[in-house]
Amino acid sequence: MRVAMYYNNSDVRVEELPTPKIGPGELLVKIEASGICGSDVMEWYRIHKAPLVLGHEIAGTIVEVGDGVTQYKIGDRIAAAHHVPCDQCHYCLTDNETACNTLRSTSFDPGGFAEYLRMPAINVKRGVFLIPDNVSFDEATFVEPLACVLRGQRKATFKEGQSVLVLGCGMAGLLHVHLAHAMGASKVIATDIVDYRLDAAKRLGASDVINANDFAPERLRELNDGRLADLVIVCTGVPAVFQQSLKLVERGGTILIFALTRDDVSLSIPINEFFSRNEVTLTTSYAGSPDDYQQALDLIATHRVDVKNIITHRLSMEEARQGFALVAKAEDCLKVIIEPQR
Repeated sequence: MRVAMYYNNSDVRVEELPTPKIGPGELLVKIEASGICGSDVMEWYRIHKAPLVLGHEIAGTIVEVGDGVTQYKIGDRIAAAHHVPCDQCHYCLTDNETACNTLRSTSFDPGGFAEYLRMPAINVKRGVFLIPDNVSFDEATFVEPLACVLRGQRKATFKEGQSVLVLGCGMAGLLHVHLAHAMGASKVIATDIVDYRLDAAKRLGASDVINANDFAPERLRELNDGRLADLVIVCTGVPAVFQQSLKLVERGGTILIFALTRDDVSLSIPINEFFSRNEVTLTTSYAGSPDDYQQALDLIATHRVDVKNIITHRLSMEEARQGFALVAKAEDCLKVIIEPQR
């Protein structure tokens, strides 16, 4: 089978690998669509593991069913989670499934940028979701990233009527904008340095957009009835933005860290200032739980979150290098999807 083998952001090669053999409890899935995630082009994070087949935002068709699998059949259209929890440990039992050790050790074989992948038994048991007839494969690639965004806003205890500031309008930031708007935020304000992405944020529900090069707390107050933001979501790995977020959150508000940055970056928190400003919460979020995946799929199926118009590029396997270059450049694209069967 053909795969897009990642060596670095500018070196993605179409190569041949054996089609995986499945065992009991497993599935063989023909990949119809697989989205390129922003994390896929973080060279500092990926390159020491290269060469490898990436791709975790997948949608496809079941073509082979292992012994013992009764809940799925050949021909079923599915989305799936590459990381799944054990459902039995301390973390899973306290609603912290994404801190589960099992979740951090599970994955696909090989990855979504391939014609076929093997779904391990634990993923079949806890991470497969049937795609409704009214949802396309391309739309279903958003189930994984939207699940992560849903969990982030839930961990940040977002409530209807709150104001939201999204710092960074990459794919994750745009989904945060869209979801917060759909869930009833009083205002959603977004920043970025790329006008193309700011225009997209406006289309997806941002009440105001600001070029990050011209942004200051005073500007936020002007747009938010004299107040800072109830929820600040950091969706860029630029170190200065993490520090900036501390000055943008309202009393009683929350900062959600939703981006990776370099390992050597630390955040200096003014403890006394935070104490005197009354109960500011700083939290993080990673991945999504099975419940988050199902809720994400439901939101897409009911068009409460409309992802169709976020897709800007649909590329073949042979065009995967171009796709990675587009996402790495992060200027004139939103969602880039690889369709391996083209």
